[in-house]
Amino acid sequence: MGPAQRAAADLAAIREKKPLIHSITNLVVMNETANATLCIDALPIMSHAVEEVEEMVGIASALVLNIGTLTPAWIDAMELAGKRANELGIPVILDPVGAGATKLRTDSSKRLLENVKISIVRGNAGEVATLAGIAAEVRGVESIGAEAGTDEIAARFASTYGCTVAITGPVDIVSDCKQIARISNGDAMLAKVVGTGCMSNVIVASFASVDSDPFSAAVGALSTFGLAGEMAAKASGDKPGSFHVELYNALYAISPADVASGANIKMSDI
Repeated sequence: MGPAQRAAADLAAIREKKPLIHSITNLVVMNETANATLCIDALPIMSHAVEEVEEMVGIASALVLNIGTLTPAWIDAMELAGKRANELGIPVILDPVGAGATKLRTDSSKRLLENVKISIVRGNAGEVATLAGIAAEVRGVESIGAEAGTDEIAARFASTYGCTVAITGPVDIVSDCKQIARISNGDAMLAKVVGTGCMSNVIVASFASVDSDPFSAAVGALSTFGLAGEMAAKASGDKPGSFHVELYNALYAISPADVASGANIKMSDI
């Protein structure tokens, strides 16, 4: 089964199983990520209280950790939830938002990577490069540039931390240190709406909840999300407000057949 066909099968499984996705995520995007989760036919729960995160993880199918509006108490909750997810064999997706911009963000990301077994890290090139020990410039939560190319950043990160990494950009790069995928689906409008990167996290988590291979889950999720972006741009006429709405519509409407025929994935060994 090729990567596009596997992505299509995973989307069909999500539609059928409706997995619960537990997100400890940032305040800016809670509504967006909850809606994106529902539109892909998974179920969202946003729970970050230290007193309940371990219990909540126990009924979830995947866990998303997003440090976008982090506080020390939230990082404590993320570590507790992540360790419980590890005990239960539940995949953990980390978005190290703004790693490299401040010491708190960089240190918090490294703490989670060191203390929790992360299945997939999804971030931009600057964030991932910083955590891999490669010089990069991150301004706020935006990647401005990095000393190395995206392929090298992904390979070094995957080797350093022993997990799958997904770097989103004009071409999405996914690597597990053994193979690399380049996904050319998507549209420039995805960069014009706040929260689309965070929305992709819950799509990745949804795919990881039905696919035991983190690499395949990340590839399938990002190609599906990119295709939805293409559909939304066409329907919205490149108007950001309309695009936001149409992205939800596209995530709801996209079918396994759309993914099987439209996923633009190039695979190679490392």
